Amino acid sequence: MLPNRMQLSKTVEEQLKRLKKNTDITPNVSARIAFFRSVESGFTYVNDAEKKLDGSLVLDKITWLGETQLITEQVLKLKYPELEGRELQAAWAAHVEDGIAALRNHKSILTFSILN
Repeated sequence: MLPNRMQLSKTVEEQLKRLKKNTDITPNVSARIAFFRSVESGFTYVNDAEKKLDGSLVLDKITWLGETQLITEQVLKLKYPELEGRELQAAWAAHVEDGIAALRNHKSILTFSILN
């Protein structure tokens, strides 16, 4: 299970905030979209101990995941049955980082909705 308080890397957090500024999509919603885009693309998390989750946006699990909490945790457990707690959070953060790469350059909600 994912921990109750979760955060991303500072870089990803800045990309989510920039996307919010351009599209008005909140960081938690865009993180959910990015996570599922990454899963659909076939990305696989490889444990990287040097990767730090150093963002300042520390939110509750329910705020980050919303109504997708159950399915997000189930997908993570299916893909990474050996991971728990903070390691599972790192896998989630890696998927968000992978998925945000395709979303971060949208300049408006219109282009975001057309391409997604």
